[in-house]
Amino acid sequence: MAERVETPEEGAGMRLDGVVRVEVEAPVDPTTAFMIFTQEIGQWWRPGPINWSNASAAVGVRIEPGPGGRWIEVHNRRTGEGVTQGRFLIWDLGSRLVFLYEDIGHALDGTEVEIRFQAVEDGCRVTLEHRGWERVAPDVRSRARNLKRWGWGNILNWYADWAFWGSPLRVTETH
Repeated sequence: MAERVETPEEGAGMRLDGVVRVEVEAPVDPTTAFMIFTQEIGQWWRPGPINWSNASAAVGVRIEPGPGGRWIEVHNRRTGEGVTQGRFLIWDLGSRLVFLYEDIGHALDGTEVEIRFQAVEDGCRVTLEHRGWERVAPDVRSRARNLKRWGWGNILNWYADWAFWGSPLRVTETH
């Protein structure tokens, strides 16, 4: 199960509204964990009415690799197009991803999500931090942070389950 931790974030001498931090472990090295996260997201992401921006149109999720690439909620299976959920600012294979939350018109637009991949004994620790809450309207900030804390925890658990049980990359690596 993902560890859900919310800690204060310090910056430029002022206390901001904190970060949402979630961690899981995967039984693979950091580069493989990174590739499972990005290349196989369409396999490990679980569909459902609360997991989409537009549940009636969503048919999947995909990530375009590299800086400037998009995290996309797919609405058209044939073209792979849909709604941009984020745009990658940093793409450091095997180490970290950073994307700007970009769910057009969403209250969380402009917040930032960082995902780090760190070697640990028997695998990789995957840490997700959602920050930039000072950019969110005060009247929605607390509720949104709480929803994301639980939401990201569930999502990383899906990822960890897939990395252990389903990923062809893990099976290839361990055999």
